[in-house]
Amino acid sequence: MKRKLISAIGVAGMMVSIAACGGDSGDSESGAEGQTLTVWVMDGSSPDQWQKELGAAFEKQTGSKVEFEIQQWNGIQQKLTTALSEENPPDVFEIGNTQTPAYAKTGGLADLGDLKKEIGGEWTESLNASSVYEGKQYATPWYFANRVVVYNKKVWAEAGIKDTPETRDEFYDALKTIGAKTDAEPIYLPGQNWYHFVGLVIGEGAELVKKDGDKYVSNLADPKVTAAMETYQKFQALSDAPKDKDEATPQQAEVFAKGDVGAFIGMGWEAATAIEANPKIEQDIGYFTIPGATAGKPEGVFLGGSNLAVAAGSTKQDLAKEFLKLALSDKFEGQLAKENGVIPNKESLQTNLKGNAPAEAAAPAAAVGGTTPLIPEWAAVENAPNPIKTYMTAVLNGKSPAQAAKQVEGEFNKRLAQQQ
Repeated sequence: MKRKLISAIGVAGMMVSIAACGGDSGDSESGAEGQTLTVWVMDGSSPDQWQKELGAAFEKQTGSKVEFEIQQWNGIQQKLTTALSEENPPDVFEIGNTQTPAYAKTGGLADLGDLKKEIGGEWTESLNASSVYEGKQYATPWYFANRVVVYNKKVWAEAGIKDTPETRDEFYDALKTIGAKTDAEPIYLPGQNWYHFVGLVIGEGAELVKKDGDKYVSNLADPKVTAAMETYQKFQALSDAPKDKDEATPQQAEVFAKGDVGAFIGMGWEAATAIEANPKIEQDIGYFTIPGATAGKPEGVFLGGSNLAVAAGSTKQDLAKEFLKLALSDKFEGQLAKENGVIPNKESLQTNLKGNAPAEAAAPAAAVGGTTPLIPEWAAVENAPNPIKTYMTAVLNGKSPAQAAKQVEGEFNKRLAQQQ
């Protein structure tokens, strides 16, 4: 999978209002042959062969053509917002999973509840969650990715560790052993790898926000969030990484590439970055699922990914739904998973990941993963300086989780209160 695709996954930005045109599925032209369906997909999301074969199958089945238009992640939110307010929006389009609620709130997305009933019975619940807003199905889950443990087999062997850990405690003990028996840094874990922290919060069954009357406010003071931060702090103490930087400053894969780090927590594609920096390390790289508190249940992870939606203003909504039925079918969903190494929208299709080591390591956690809060108000929270990152660094520098939560509460709540 292309790095530019994954690096963009799950990044929520500030949304502006969509003045969605009316579009009624009752006015659909989808019954007629000779139509052309416009589908926006992001650069790197769908292989050329996948598009070609899907387009041919769609034309054979409906008598209509599909025109794929490749979009760039940079600036897509404003471009899509504008397009959805015009008379001829794209009929079907890819949308980041954490961005979906903001578009749904504005009325830009068609209700796909009937499609969910028809083809979505086996969709993994955690993957479908971002397609639902206020109880209605406004999109369909397409593909996803999450973090794994990328480790150096040579370093682990030098420490005498033969098996990968199955629990959080075993993982911690293995890292301590590396620290005691080798000269390597056990784990490279910067203080602001906040998507991993989000995963730990999900694993605790907690949320980063809570409802206070008719508004959302910070939930960082919740005991379960505190427990997640304490777990993060415990592992971060085994790292020499800066407490006030994230995984991209410097790129953690490039640090790992030097060969003197036992492991890091990141996306599978980051191994390619390490190999590019040091080709000799390729033979030493391994992957495993981030272990949870108990064996057999992986750690919570942040699920980045994309959904497919239909514009409320499209006059071809029935035709658009026929396209989605094909695109999300076992054949084409499975093909996409195999070719791009992404998590498919239902567990039965994970067999397509066989032989792709990082994807195989990521897949088990998908069912217990989640996202940042699926509310339109969340978008502003991630803008720099991210208060979640500020909170994490404060704890790692000695403040109690309660003190750190109090420190950022005002800014956190201010952002949640911004008009969408």
